[in-house]
Amino acid sequence: MKKISLFAIFSVMVAPAFGATVSRIDVSGNQRMDAESIRILSDVNVGDNVGDARANEIAKKLQESGYFSKISVKMSGNVLKLDITESPIINQVTIEGNDEVATDDLKKEIRTKERTSYDAATVGADVQRMLTIYQRQGFFGTKIEPKKIELDDNRINVVYEITEGHPTYITDIDFDGNKKFSDRTLRGEILSREHAWWRFMTQFDTFDDDRIQYDAQMLRQFYLRNGYVDFNVNDTTGTFTPDREYYSVVFTVSEGDQYDFGKLTVDNPFDDIPDEVLTDVIAMKSGDTYNVDLVDETMSALRSAVAEYGYAFINVEPVPTKNDDDKTIDLVFKIQKTNRIYLNSINILGNVRTFDSVIEQSLPMRAGDPFSLQTIEEGRQKLMRTRYFKDVQMIPTRVADSNMMNLDVKVEEQPTGELSGGFGWSNINGFMVDAGITESNFMGRGQIVQLRGSIAEYQKQALFSFTEPYLFGRQLSAGFDVSYTMYDYSSLGSFGYDRDSLTIASRMGWKLTDHWTQSVRLSASFDQNYDIQVDSGWQKANLYTLGTNLKYYNLDTNFQQNTHTGVVANLGIAYTGFGGTESFMRYSADIIGMIKFWDDKWQLRSSLDFGYLQPLGGDYISRVYRYFLGGESLRGFDVAGVGSRNWAYKTYALGGLWKLNGSTQLNFPIFIPDEYQIKGFVFADYGILGKPPADEDYFAGRANDIDDNLRTSVGVGIYWNTPMGPMNFSWGWPLKMTEYDREQRFLLSFETQF
Repeated sequence: MKKISLFAIFSVMVAPAFGATVSRIDVSGNQRMDAESIRILSDVNVGDNVGDARANEIAKKLQESGYFSKISVKMSGNVLKLDITESPIINQVTIEGNDEVATDDLKKEIRTKERTSYDAATVGADVQRMLTIYQRQGFFGTKIEPKKIELDDNRINVVYEITEGHPTYITDIDFDGNKKFSDRTLRGEILSREHAWWRFMTQFDTFDDDRIQYDAQMLRQFYLRNGYVDFNVNDTTGTFTPDREYYSVVFTVSEGDQYDFGKLTVDNPFDDIPDEVLTDVIAMKSGDTYNVDLVDETMSALRSAVAEYGYAFINVEPVPTKNDDDKTIDLVFKIQKTNRIYLNSINILGNVRTFDSVIEQSLPMRAGDPFSLQTIEEGRQKLMRTRYFKDVQMIPTRVADSNMMNLDVKVEEQPTGELSGGFGWSNINGFMVDAGITESNFMGRGQIVQLRGSIAEYQKQALFSFTEPYLFGRQLSAGFDVSYTMYDYSSLGSFGYDRDSLTIASRMGWKLTDHWTQSVRLSASFDQNYDIQVDSGWQKANLYTLGTNLKYYNLDTNFQQNTHTGVVANLGIAYTGFGGTESFMRYSADIIGMIKFWDDKWQLRSSLDFGYLQPLGGDYISRVYRYFLGGESLRGFDVAGVGSRNWAYKTYALGGLWKLNGSTQLNFPIFIPDEYQIKGFVFADYGILGKPPADEDYFAGRANDIDDNLRTSVGVGIYWNTPMGPMNFSWGWPLKMTEYDREQRFLLSFETQF
């Protein structure tokens, strides 16, 4: 009897641990989901053994499904009872209270979606991701409270209520351990900025830990560009003020010694590539201060040089040898040898609207050409510059067991129609408003169609233009223009005339070399002119002109600093006649030379412009077609404020049959940080305006004021590339002038596009 009692007690103790066999699964509490679906989610079947551990697993599995807010799993005899409360369905998700961060940017971080089950964990994660967005913009005091608004049928609205607070500004940026460069210099090399009232257009003066870490990388790159190869940022420490509105950061650095380039060699494994071809592209020379950018530039140049000989996918590895005694670094650029590769086929993919032929015309390579990464990248750049495509990918694939490559040109097209408008103001045209529509890939053929109109205080214009960039499938552009322009110059400066002009023109252009282009233009202008000095009312004038122009363009541009090095030049000649009311030759030439220096932040710019009108057959050239100087062409003087004048109409200039004017200008950074793109400049302008026709030496028996003397001026100015468009302020002072010249000290021009 005693043995039986002990066995019964043992059976009662172990039963919960081993569980019971399920003979039926009952589901209760469900409203939307049917019982069978819940049984499937529970992953338990009749006949399974369920104890406490298994019951917990079932409850966890149902919880992870996200469909239920409460779950009870228990055995009643041999019956498994699943008592659930379904999570509410989300009807709507909204964000309220945000001003500093756009709603669309916040919604990208939200995983809680409409018409899904509510999950508190997902909502909490949404809050943390949105807070991260605010912290990256310096709003560390931001609070986000998610709220549920209950609706009928177990539905809810989720609202994220945001209290943004104030941004946490950086009040001080300091450096510890720097001896070679001042704190001010180093502040200019990082992205973060100290807070100031005039930094209202930037967010770089708010604290962001990710940006501080990026700043540390920028400091290292700066020192590596200046020869300090052992430089290291040891620590970035900072402290918040008690109200967490301001933050001070200190970069602790160790600079090390400055190193120069030592011996520079190229390990050339190719017999058919001369060594001098590779050594000529080395971007530095022995004795120069070590610069990691020059090392990268040389590696890229070596790849390009080798690729021109048909060897693709080469690897260039710089092997340094550090000489601590003389503080130099020897470099050997090791090139891994490959076989010459050729293009097998070029496949154009992804274009729906643009013709294959239009894309092929922009590619500088053809099937059968040697494979060149430089040429392929040049083709990608040319396709991107067409603005027909949002993205262009060049994907080469090796043809198995051969020295051939296939090239897939994958394009993603984008809308090429553009509706634009703008407004501006200048001393020349007064207030101006313009609008236009341009289609740069008309019917997918790469043709350009433009319709544009502008209204200004002194000038109004309507223009229609059509351009075919590849006439007859060749690199030969052609097109025509129709324009109507009204010049209300009778009250502008010293012009003293009005002119209405309808012009119809055809043109053709082609490329001579990489830097030289030529164009030919044939035009017919049907004008109505009113010259106040002639006082004979409106006069008709028909001008038929054939001309050609040569252009040279070779600029190396730093787009961030908006500085250039190089030359732009034009040389033109045009004949006007063919039975029109005016008959003359027009010769023109201009050249602009620029050079950037001192980290590309400074630029010296010099220009020279020449024009000459030659009357044919003794014909008289009307005043409206002559040259004038002043305003933007000779600062410090009024528009058309320079040159010969009628003694009876001293308000108006007679104009000249030739001109020679130029300018030398130095652009330089000022104390305002680079991100505002504000620069100062000083200039010296000069110009000579030739005499008018001899017929105008006298008027009403008296000699006019006729001269072709030199005028000069100097001045200062400010250029501001605003987010809305560039603004140019200049103040000029004439140095050499005549008593009848007209001054204009201040000149402003502003234009924006939208």
